[in-house]
Amino acid sequence: METLQYLLYGLEVVLRPSTFLWLTIGSFLGTVIGMIPGLGPATGIALLLPLTFVLKPETALVAMAAIYFGAMFGGSRSAILLNIPGDASAVATCFDGYPMTLKGEAEAALAISAIASFVGGFIAAIAFVFLAVPLSKIALLFGPPEYFALMVLALTATASLSEGKLLKGLFATAIGLMTTAVGLDPQTSVSRFTFGNLELQGGIDFLVVIMGVYGLGEVFKSVEKTLNKSSAKSIQRQFKKIWITKEQFKRTLIPMLRATPIGFIIGLLPGTGGTIAALMSYNVEKKLSKEPEKFGKGAIEGVAAPEAANNACSIGAMIPTFTLGIPGSGTAAIMLGALMMYGLQPGPLLFEFRPEVGWGIVASLFVGNFICAVLNIPLANLLVRVLMVPEKILYPLVIALCFIGVYAAEMSVVNLYLLVFFGILGYLMRKLDIPTAPMILASVIGTKLEQSLRKSLMLSDGDFSIFFRSTISQILIALTILSLLYPMISKTLKRRRT
Repeated sequence: METLQYLLYGLEVVLRPSTFLWLTIGSFLGTVIGMIPGLGPATGIALLLPLTFVLKPETALVAMAAIYFGAMFGGSRSAILLNIPGDASAVATCFDGYPMTLKGEAEAALAISAIASFVGGFIAAIAFVFLAVPLSKIALLFGPPEYFALMVLALTATASLSEGKLLKGLFATAIGLMTTAVGLDPQTSVSRFTFGNLELQGGIDFLVVIMGVYGLGEVFKSVEKTLNKSSAKSIQRQFKKIWITKEQFKRTLIPMLRATPIGFIIGLLPGTGGTIAALMSYNVEKKLSKEPEKFGKGAIEGVAAPEAANNACSIGAMIPTFTLGIPGSGTAAIMLGALMMYGLQPGPLLFEFRPEVGWGIVASLFVGNFICAVLNIPLANLLVRVLMVPEKILYPLVIALCFIGVYAAEMSVVNLYLLVFFGILGYLMRKLDIPTAPMILASVIGTKLEQSLRKSLMLSDGDFSIFFRSTISQILIALTILSLLYPMISKTLKRRRT
């Protein structure tokens, strides 16, 4: 009953006119950004972040959450119509979504992608309500050694689960940790890696990192793809009624219900993300299907399962982010950084002392899913026209927003140079196939990681055995070792199967 009372309070916060307006704007922007190939929820939140400084924390975070799951809705649009995923998590939707369009079933594909996203998001939001409080209470058992072990686990898990690129993931993590070392030492106030520049003594602003890596970096990569592509695919402009038949709904109901817990559980694991959730649910559905030969040729179940999974995954990723301070994805890492920029700490105290923030975000998951469903089904005919915006208009606009946002945050010219530096770095990382999520996560929790390490060693007079004394620390360290060995174990198992 107490949980339901908090949820009702969260709904009251979300339904306030200003908060509801920003929730709607965030849902719309997320849908549009998710549709545009090359952009994604992380880019959307990065672009919106400077605008939220004038908003209350609960309103700003609700808008960011709306962009996150709005992008999960929108990412399937270009995947279905152009065979180009708007976001990485929509890759699996291409497998059967585009073949459905070629068969003249684009209306059904667009409809089921929105319905599946709604079903997956709504069920996952219910699970969030009942899991948020127990998980936040577990966080009370954590001291500095446990937090250090937990953050190390988050970093290694993110690096090792970066599609098998363990060494590249660890390299990206090292880059992220290096960015947090710039500035004054929080313990001794000694200047570190500032090279005599006074403006760097405050450290590198997290906003500069994400807008450089996800804003400029994505644009540079997308421009290169645009220059290299030989021909553009045509897009269907006119649609009949965007809906599905009763028979199609019956075929997709069980796949949606089956894929939702898969996506939600994967979202709880740090560093996994919607791509893994979508691909796993697609493979499960194909194996369990009575007609697996239809998959890849326009099976509607092949659209429903990954769409339900990736939306459930996005909500699942928010649970460790707000209850433990460990992001479940790169986008959740940006939201965690925004939370800290407002002076708020994730964990049980967030839900107890700032319920308008914690429970406002939870309530927004329900309301936002309804708004996204309304936007993506009746207005699909209008929304898909965004895909026809020329790149020569879109990319300069994104670049301008990046520079304006970074400069407006601190009025610092040095930040503009840093923005360009991180933009080039983000482009090179994509060019060299180095994952960016580990770097972003490291740049968010690097300072907390260092503080937890130093506090632990101060408590034990420099004795490293403090990290092995509690059962929680021992379990987390064992999981860290397992996460580092996971790629090798996985390869060995694949070879044996072959």
